[in-house]
Amino acid sequence: MAEKPFTPEGPDFNKGDGLLPAIAQDVHSGEVLMLAYMNQESFAETLATGQAVYYSRSRKKLWRKGEESGHVQKVHAVYVDCDRDCILLKVEQVGGAACHEGYRSCFYRQVTPEGLRVVAERVFDPKQVYKK
Repeated sequence: MAEKPFTPEGPDFNKGDGLLPAIAQDVHSGEVLMLAYMNQESFAETLATGQAVYYSRSRKKLWRKGEESGHVQKVHAVYVDCDRDCILLKVEQVGGAACHEGYRSCFYRQVTPEGLRVVAERVFDPKQVYKK
């Protein structure tokens, strides 16, 4: 079998005004844990440290996942989509929860005809973890 081609390019941060969506997916179960954004600096730090680093659009700074909660994401693999404008991180979620609301996944609400319905159990109480 022929070897697959190797291309040295990574994500194209010229797209999306320098911010690209980054999906965190559980490396074992395949569950989508969260969607965040990365810039070139957060992407480089993620590759260098092996832990997920994002860019917080609201705080306008790097966001090292778990810096407050201790719920870090250990990166097992990094993928880039065909247009090089979306990043997929296959992660091990330490602490059981990716969501700052205390749920394993940020996608804990389902859209129903009646409105949003919570379909997951909280892993931790955010008031206890984020004491501000």
